[in-house]
Amino acid sequence: MLDWIGWVATAIFASSYFCKQPGMLRRIQALAALLWIGYGVSIHALPIIVANLVVAVVALYSSLTRAPSADRVNN
Repeated sequence: MLDWIGWVATAIFASSYFCKQPGMLRRIQALAALLWIGYGVSIHALPIIVANLVVAVVALYSSLTRAPSADRVNN
């Protein structure tokens, strides 16, 4: 029953590679990581929770701090 959370997270993460803007790609990956965290909590898997917490924080942080050249070129 809870497997659908993992499948949705996988689909969202995979779809992030179709984003043309690096910031949007990172935000979508952060969303997928948050879903993976929810999945990890539901199955009591600490490695999944911790790994995706790191991914979510880094993805959100890097999407909010603009790179001087990369994001401006694509906007």
